[in-house]
Formats: sequence, C-alpha cells, structure tokens
Amino acid sequence: MSTETQATSRAIEARPPEVTAAGAAVLPPPRPARATALLVALAIAAVALAVVSAGTGQMHLAPGEVAHILGAKLGLTIGAEPAAPNAEAVLMSIRLPRLTLAALAGAALATAGALMQGVFRNPLAEPGVIGVSSGAAAAACGGIALGAAALGPWTTAALAFAGGLGTTLLVYGLSRAGGRTEVVTLVLTGVAVNAIAGAAIALFVFLADSAAREEIIFWQLGSLNGTRWQYVVVAAPIVLVATLAAMTLARQLDLLTLGERSARHLGVDVEKLRIGAIILVALLTAAAVAFCGIIAFVGLVVPHLVRMAMGPGHRVLLPASALGGAVLLMAADLVARTAVAYADLPIGMLTSLVGGPFFFYLLRRTRRQCGGWG
Repeated sequence: MSTETQATSRAIEARPPEVTAAGAAVLPPPRPARATALLVALAIAAVALAVVSAGTGQMHLAPGEVAHILGAKLGLTIGAEPAAPNAEAVLMSIRLPRLTLAALAGAALATAGALMQGVFRNPLAEPGVIGVSSGAAAAACGGIALGAAALGPWTTAALAFAGGLGTTLLVYGLSRAGGRTEVVTLVLTGVAVNAIAGAAIALFVFLADSAAREEIIFWQLGSLNGTRWQYVVVAAPIVLVATLAAMTLARQLDLLTLGERSARHLGVDVEKLRIGAIILVALLTAAAVAFCGIIAFVGLVVPHLVRMAMGPGHRVLLPASALGGAVLLMAADLVARTAVAYADLPIGMLTSLVGGPFFFYLLRRTRRQCGGWG
C-alpha cells in the first residue's frame, strides 16, 4: 500500500468521512479553522518576506522607504522618502520584477508537484517525471550552443517553453495505447525521454564553445538574475490561469486517491482528469523553467510539507502549496543574492542543497512510521 493510500486511510479513520450522493466515502473535509490559519500564515509570510526582500541588497531600503516608493506609484504619500537617489530605479526595475517572478515560479512548481502527486497517486512524483524540465533544458541548451537568436533576448525562454511542452506531449503520446494511459508506462516513458534529453544536453555542451558552455551550465543551475518586467508579464497569466484551473480539479483528485476503479464509479473520468492535469503541469513547469532555468525539489518538497500539516485533501493542499512554493522560492532568492557580497548564487543549487537533505529525512521518517513507500 502506498503512503498516499496509507495517509488517506489514517485520515478517514481519524475523522468521520464525507458521504457523496452516490453513498461512497471520500476524503474527510479539511478543518476550516486550521486550513484558514495555515493559508493566512502563509500569506502573511509571503508579504513579510516580500517587504524584507525588496529592501535587502547592496543598497539597503527601509520598509518605510519601500512603502513610500510603492505608495507614490498609487498616488499615496506614506512612509519615508528614500535617502538614496537611485532607490526607486533599484526597487522598481531590478528587485520587484525578480521578486514577483520568484513568487510566480515557486507557486507554479509547487502546484505542479501537488498535481503530479495527486494524479499519479505517488508521493515521489514531481514535474520532472514527465520530462518537462529535461525537455526545456535540452531545447534551451541547443539554442545556446547553436547560437539561435531569432527572437532576440526571448529566444532561450521561448525554446525552453516550447521544449517543455513538446516533450510532455511526446511522453504522453508514446505512453498512450488503446485510448488509455497506464501510470507505470507513463513514468517509464518519462524516464527514457529524460535520459535522451540528458544525452542531448551533454552533446550540446560538447559542441558549444567556451562562452556558450558557460552559459549552458549557468542556465541549468537556475537563476533569477536579470529578470525584467516583460518576463513577468508573459509568465504571470500562464501561472495564474493554470493554478486556478488546477484548483478546480481538487475534488476529482480527492476521489482518485481511493483508486481508479472507485473514482470511475463515483463519476470521475480518470483519463480526462489525467490529460487535464498533465497539460496544467506542463504549462506551469514550462512557464517557470523558461525564465528561471532548472529549479529542483520545490515541486517535490512543498506539497509534502503541506500534506504533513493538513493531510492529503487537495482543496487545501493545492492553494497552500502555491503559497508555500512562493514563500520558499522568494526566501531562496533572497539568500542567493545576499549570501555572498557582489555575487549571485544559482538558486537551483540552493533549493537542491535544502531539498536533498529534506527528502532524505522524509524517506527515513516514512520508513520509520509506515515501513516505506513501497
């Protein structure tokens, strides 16, 4: 029995189950007060972190100065006028777009992870399983190595976005047979395509000159350095619409935790649900990876943390994961640009440094409490 199923069983045993019109039991409803407290706490943490991050850097800005600059844009006079002459340019042109894109990318990756774990009914699932990240990386690295510049500064991002979506469609098409998609076949196809994409990246690194090779390596490490408002304008609608669409799948994902057969008996079109979830995962992940590079473990770790606090119900898991992912990536970006003076650490490296040990802790904890995930 998988951990998801075990967790579901424990939750159902602990609380009276909700009964549907069909008379079948589904996940117990989330405790409203506890769920509201978690969402409010995450929202407060996001706002507080945004204020701190906006004022922290080589040029320090007090919260009052940040409030004054933002208030002036809205026609309000609040806070203290900044002492530094370039404070407004630093905040509006450099820090805020980077901060906004960090929040969007974190929310996108965490929501995609929660969707993947729900639709695959496997706590180890994350967006990379279906090849989104590796496909985006292969396309971006190919463009860098071959000197593609058809779209100017947008070329790498456009190639990454197209590569992520295309690889996902390829994995899904190869794993589909007889109008159905087996989860195991989908995962193994994703493993094979990931391996091919890895080989393609290695080939592009081999073919690239020194400057392009350095750019490829840096892109794969993940970074928000150089983010512009134009990137935010493109990524924001995709992330917001896909995140809202993901939340409409919450009840069907809850029913799917009972098993595909039970979900079908309760009226869920499992194949349609799986297709919709995979499309949303591809859009969310491609939108994040295209502008930030590879950022690992956000989609794997954040849904686990929320599930440990609130249980497996997707009506709380999905919005809380989105907020948690935004908080996590904003915090990681703050560390990335302030930990070393006059240097910008790769944000993907930081998330891996934190996410790897935490995932190891999850493995040990699950083995100790449930005997493992097998």
